Amino acid sequence: MSTPVSVELDPIPLSALQHWAYCPRHCGLIHLEQAFDDNLHTLRGQAVHARADQPGVQSAKGVRVERALPLWHDALGLIGKSDVVEFLPDGTPYPVEYKYGSRHKAPAIAACDDLQLAAQALCLEFMTGKAVPEGALYYASSRRRRVVPITAALRQDVEDTAQAVRRMLASGVFPPPLTGDAAQQRCKGCSLQERCQPQATAALLAAARRSLFDPEA
Repeated sequence: MSTPVSVELDPIPLSALQHWAYCPRHCGLIHLEQAFDDNLHTLRGQAVHARADQPGVQSAKGVRVERALPLWHDALGLIGKSDVVEFLPDGTPYPVEYKYGSRHKAPAIAACDDLQLAAQALCLEFMTGKAVPEGALYYASSRRRRVVPITAALRQDVEDTAQAVRRMLASGVFPPPLTGDAAQQRCKGCSLQERCQPQATAALLAAARRSLFDPEA
């Protein structure tokens, strides 16, 4: 991972990284237009986060558990809040992100969750000076954790995604809708599908491309 430039950056919400990884256009609607609609999936997710979003500290078996801990990373320009951070006896932070649903997700969707967790880990490293080699995703439906190693590749993905989101915010340009298999996997469950109109937008883009190369089309 390249060394971040030491300049003051406008902070990007950690959630924007997960939104971008899921669908750049989804990210644009939320963070450029401040648009957000609920559906069954988002409401269930909010219910899962209800307890974790209440700030608090408790200890058990030498582990300090903090809920709703503010997070930041000045060098990457990130800011947000954890669901749960478990501080191990030696002070090492262990982030735990709560998710609705089962841990058996399509790999591409699971990767979005991994990216969000890795971003939290990098923030905790910046804040505490302690290495964070792994964290976990807790899926409410299965009531099981999935351990996620914070690899060099994930760290690079966090930096690359933060830069991509920052470029979008600076330009104000909406990314195009997803197409193909990615659209089939993600658009159906997206709460912003009515605002996005991915099929109509894709058709307009295709028509614009045809007219560009064939003015008589």
